[in-house]
Amino acid sequence: MHWVTSEDVPRSGEMRVPLGAIFTPSARDLAESRAIRIVELPADQIDAAAPPEKTVALGADHGGLRLKETLKPLLASLGLEARDVGVYDEKPADYPDIALKVAELVTDGVAGRGVVIDGAGIGSSIAANKVPGIRAALCYDQASARNSREHNDSNVLTLGARLLTTSQAEDVLRTWLATGFAGGRHSGRVEKIAGIERRYARNAPRDSVITGPAPAAVRKAPVDAAIAAMIDHTLLRPEATRADIVKLCREARQYGFATVCINPYWVPLAVSELESSVVKVCTVAGFPLGATNTQAKVAEAAVALRAGAREIDMVMNVGAMRSGDLDAVKLDIQAVAQACHDAGAIVKVILETALLDDEQKIAASGLAQAAGADFVKTSTGFGPAGATAHDVALMRAAVGPRMGVKAAGGIRTIEDFRAMAAAGANRIGASASVKIVEAAGQ
Repeated sequence: MHWVTSEDVPRSGEMRVPLGAIFTPSARDLAESRAIRIVELPADQIDAAAPPEKTVALGADHGGLRLKETLKPLLASLGLEARDVGVYDEKPADYPDIALKVAELVTDGVAGRGVVIDGAGIGSSIAANKVPGIRAALCYDQASARNSREHNDSNVLTLGARLLTTSQAEDVLRTWLATGFAGGRHSGRVEKIAGIERRYARNAPRDSVITGPAPAAVRKAPVDAAIAAMIDHTLLRPEATRADIVKLCREARQYGFATVCINPYWVPLAVSELESSVVKVCTVAGFPLGATNTQAKVAEAAVALRAGAREIDMVMNVGAMRSGDLDAVKLDIQAVAQACHDAGAIVKVILETALLDDEQKIAASGLAQAAGADFVKTSTGFGPAGATAHDVALMRAAVGPRMGVKAAGGIRTIEDFRAMAAAGANRIGASASVKIVEAAGQ
């Protein structure tokens, strides 16, 4: 019996599994969300993945489907494995989606080169070249294929199925694959292309091309990157689904949020979705009550850290704080902070300020600082009330300028954000993050 888990699901293309393989529900949902084609084969027909230099990412829209299928045997005859990202039938499809899938397999290092086919090849070339690191070339004969490799070190070939006969397309592909980069004076020119790319780079998500730009009348306002970088994009609802977490991660990539803040169960998925992104994964410990014992909080944090979380928001033992057991509060925080710092991560301490008086808020902030925490945080979002500017200012005054203060709970508008920042918060936890940053850009 062969089990397939979410860790086995590729980012795009097809997935070959043994006949009778059993998918976990999370793996099945993830495969559906990524539009993965699942191919069941006898176990002895499933070969180990070829190395990148022997793998060609291959894709086509409906206009290029027949040519794509025709070129597969040619790749096999050359000892190359085709990583087919679709399409698999002649239903209308959008070439930017296919070009993106092929380009990402190349930039991820899964495939050494990529081939995209549409009706004319022009649109796929334009789309693929929007992905950093891609040098896509539309080639129409052997001379252009050879030139694109020798002079431009192209790593993606686009073909126009309506403009080439099958024989011509085979000649172009064979020549392109057989030709190496000439280097020399051409190396400097290719580097200049990369320099232009770096100069105009934007912190855009890998998924943003899929929906395309909004019409001019409804196009979103530019995002203030400095505001986005202060926000933990948060989804801690217990009913959140896998699709919700994937969407959260895509939004975080798109807008450049500091982290996604999620429940521990979803950490492996978020780490996978945010691979190669600057967005970090944040999760919680002792959430939302803070009343678990210290060993449980440390264990919970340790599991999340091993899975790839880089920030832990732990809930302080509120009952101990209200009881005056200050040593217990400090040791609780200290133990989790040590586990986080040993793993190169940071810890934020949730005080649940709505349950404390001002004197207790000040004392709790001081204890968190003395215990080695990196931030104090106002609220879980599950308590009787969320963040207030008064509480943020109180906490900032208690810890001084060198420690972080995170405001969370009930922050839904750009006005709320600005009020918290003005009071001294340098991190904001919000589920309305997209609304906030888009309002900031207007």
